[in-house]
Amino acid sequence: MYKNIILEKKGAIDIVTLNRPQSLNALNSEVLSELDSYASSVSKGTRIIILTGAGEKAFVAGADIKEISTLDKNSAKEFALKGQSVFRKFEKLPQVVIGAINGFALGGGLELALSCDFLFCAPNAKFGLPEVSLGLIPGFGGTQRLSRYIGLQKAREMVYSGKHYTAQEALSFGLVNHIFESNLVEETLKFSEMILTKSPLGIAHAKQALNNGFDVSLDEGLSIEAHEFASLFGSQDQIEGVTAFLEKRKPQF
Repeated sequence: MYKNIILEKKGAIDIVTLNRPQSLNALNSEVLSELDSYASSVSKGTRIIILTGAGEKAFVAGADIKEISTLDKNSAKEFALKGQSVFRKFEKLPQVVIGAINGFALGGGLELALSCDFLFCAPNAKFGLPEVSLGLIPGFGGTQRLSRYIGLQKAREMVYSGKHYTAQEALSFGLVNHIFESNLVEETLKFSEMILTKSPLGIAHAKQALNNGFDVSLDEGLSIEAHEFASLFGSQDQIEGVTAFLEKRKPQF
């Protein structure tokens, strides 16, 4: 079905592997189209999506420089808008999206990672936005999401310097959640199993509240939270969750 990504299904978990190891999984228009196709057709039975990269060197080392070198102003804007649109789809999915960063996450690779709900990484992971070294800036959402992730000052440092940051550095300033010393995908799957015991509808509405309330005023955010909270009442998940608690048993979502 796909040429540049591998889709592996493990029950309610999809493992999506960027599969261009010879190019360090660099993003070109074809890869973006395949990611777009996947994000547009995620099975309703899928509850968690794990994004990772093929090979041991890279999650995604960036956008494909060969393609970028052929762009003019108009096609460059189209390319940026395409990447932004695809990553936004992943960000807005009701499923939990976890980035398993197994090497370089640079440029467009870090921007894809930033569209995930959270990030786990291997000890050899490297993070950075080196676009200024090419006379460019991040174009797939990096200047917007990174500051929301780690704060404006640190985001400025990363963007202006183009520096590569280690896994430990990324952990220290809150870019990643955990470093797994071995078996990154297996450890991510173990964590995912915990999420699968929780209400899928509750998680979807919590994600909506967190995403939509993050960069609005507190009053607006509280209103969003109240709406998402109330909308769950009468749902099958809410009824089962409360009933199970009162009956002192584990809920069956």
